Amino acid sequence: MIRARLSVLDTLAVGTVGLRARRLRSVLAALGIAIGIATVVLVTSIPASSQADLDRRLSALGADLLRADPVQSGDEVRTLPTESQAMLERVGPVTGAAVVANTHAQVRSSALRSQGDGAITALAVSGSLDELLRLRVADGRALDGDVEPTVVLGSDAAERLGLDRLPSAPVTIDIGGVAFTVVGVLAPSPLAVDLQSAVLMDWEDAEVWLDPDVRPTVAYVTAPVETIGELRPVLASTLSPESPGRVLVSRPSDVIAAKQASGATFEGMFVGLAGVALLVGGVGIANTLFASVLERRREIGLRRALGAQRASIRTQFMTEALCLCLAGGALGSAGGAVVTVVWATSRGWPVVIPLGVVCVGIAAALVTGVLAGIAPSVRAARLAPTLALSAE
Repeated sequence: MIRARLSVLDTLAVGTVGLRARRLRSVLAALGIAIGIATVVLVTSIPASSQADLDRRLSALGADLLRADPVQSGDEVRTLPTESQAMLERVGPVTGAAVVANTHAQVRSSALRSQGDGAITALAVSGSLDELLRLRVADGRALDGDVEPTVVLGSDAAERLGLDRLPSAPVTIDIGGVAFTVVGVLAPSPLAVDLQSAVLMDWEDAEVWLDPDVRPTVAYVTAPVETIGELRPVLASTLSPESPGRVLVSRPSDVIAAKQASGATFEGMFVGLAGVALLVGGVGIANTLFASVLERRREIGLRRALGAQRASIRTQFMTEALCLCLAGGALGSAGGAVVTVVWATSRGWPVVIPLGVVCVGIAAALVTGVLAGIAPSVRAARLAPTLALSAE
């Protein structure tokens, strides 16, 4: 018997005959693989883009910032030493320091929606705070040591006072019985959320107009990022030498990072769903190939009678499976990339599509094709020529 051997191109042409003849079925079979691969690309690219945005924001906002708070105990209101800023500035790695004090003065305004629940806090701040926290004025101007008492509003406080945009005429609010002129509104700052619901005044104004013995309740310092870890205990012992445990030192950017990382908890679940989608897609391709074997028994029998080896038949159907999965993998990778670009762009994130993930996704599609094609191709190769030709 003459044994026919096909070239690679001939094998590819024969292997795609069935796909071209049954295009709708082929598209539907490849779609399952495409969904699985697209899911893999999405659940890795979107978090990667989000992480890139987080890294960019943290770099801009300052991963070099530390915050020190007195640990409160019961009804006792603890504060930091009066000379906290000077004490912190003397610590070697510290490049900048600022303090904030809660004046406990009541803020009154006819525009204030509620005087009780969620009352606006009046804070005294040292002059370098805006630089350390990268505070930005959204409207008006910053504090600059005016002779008259002035304040700037946090974004939430401005909204509650109906002052999202400052009018042309001067606006005053009553703080502790003193009329303070509003000169600016701050833009939201992720590193200083507590400032958003407060009014901020110069430290000197607080001492002159409200309380000459204002004591810091929060301190901020900046230092080189590589020294942050070793600096935390030093700051606590500097502010409270006798009881360092009474001072809590934290890094505000860690809160943002932890919040972002919590979203990654679901990434594993989505990867699992992608695996299930690939499994379902593989089963669909196997089912498609089994149906193709049954429909093409006479073709298989004729090829076997003309000298085609069993290996050629196996290769034919394995080629079909691989082509289906490769097409699905390419479609899924492209679809996942497009959705990632649209999603990241709409949220103002950098677009990050890990090339390795795309390659792994296509490789996973090919592996799925091999696994899905084994049983149908073996079954096709085992058909006896006489039985296949006599099949109805």
